[in-house]
Amino acid sequence: MTQNIQIQNQEFQLHPLGGLFWIEKSLLLISDVHLGKVSHFRKFGAAVPRKAIHKNFLLLDKIVADFQPFQICFLGDLFHSSLNKEWEFFENWVAKTPAEILLVTGNHDIIAPEKFKKLKVLIFPELVMDAFLLTHHPEERKDHFTFCGHIHPAIKLKGFGRDRIKLPCFFKSDNQMILPAFGQFTGTHALNPKKGDEVYAIVEDSIIKV
Repeated sequence: MTQNIQIQNQEFQLHPLGGLFWIEKSLLLISDVHLGKVSHFRKFGAAVPRKAIHKNFLLLDKIVADFQPFQICFLGDLFHSSLNKEWEFFENWVAKTPAEILLVTGNHDIIAPEKFKKLKVLIFPELVMDAFLLTHHPEERKDHFTFCGHIHPAIKLKGFGRDRIKLPCFFKSDNQMILPAFGQFTGTHALNPKKGDEVYAIVEDSIIKV
């Protein structure tokens, strides 16, 4: 179940897979997929199931089918490291995805830009759309609202007794929203909200404001 929010008089939908859809622009924002990370860890002997390689692509298919966007913008760390076998899966995914694909580069995006250009994936260090800044690292800029990633935000909640749970979340402050990591083989970093912050936790197939 998605969650509708309004920012700067624009309408957005938060998706429980971790993407954010800008309705007026038909633009899907996704951050920190870290494709290739599973293959990278398997190469060095980590006991990660092979089927985990395909999980991110299945989830990408799911969120694209839900929104059918005109454009998809990845907010950095699309790939975890250098080229490996998952690049071929990405090539196939791009070929069958009708949306225009944009990449705002992150610190992990070290694959040569020419590889993306051959797939007609457009690359930018950052993007400004109307009053919104799209970037990888959190950054507050005057007269702009920022959408970013990098942090892999999560929130710690207390349950009964000593029960604790950490949930990935969309973390919104006055002038910025940090998207959760989309990748299924990534960690999270718990943030402590201040007065005025808004936290939208991902709980299974739902978005819950906490």
